[in-house]
Amino acid sequence: MDYKFNHLYRERTGYGILLLVPESGLVIGLHTNTGNQHEGFLEARTGLDHVSFQVGTRADLESWMTWLDDLGIEHTPIRDEKKPFVYSTVVFRDPDNIQLEFVAVG
Repeated sequence: MDYKFNHLYRERTGYGILLLVPESGLVIGLHTNTGNQHEGFLEARTGLDHVSFQVGTRADLESWMTWLDDLGIEHTPIRDEKKPFVYSTVVFRDPDNIQLEFVAVG
């Protein structure tokens, strides 16, 4: 299901499209903003902040780290957090320098 909408408070400079998969609950929002002057990606400005992929357990994070190592992809060690809820995460970047992460909740 595709749904196009204007940016709230930025209606003149861009729009977004929601991609919804009701069967899985997956929602992806893609935005375009004509205010971008072709800058490279950086979380603090135009671009994608990051994408998280949830995995089942902390042990699954260890398996993903091994897979990233096998591919020669740099990543953080597993970080265990307690706020705003209990979760563990491994962060890495794609070839365009977009931050990606695997996260295990609980």
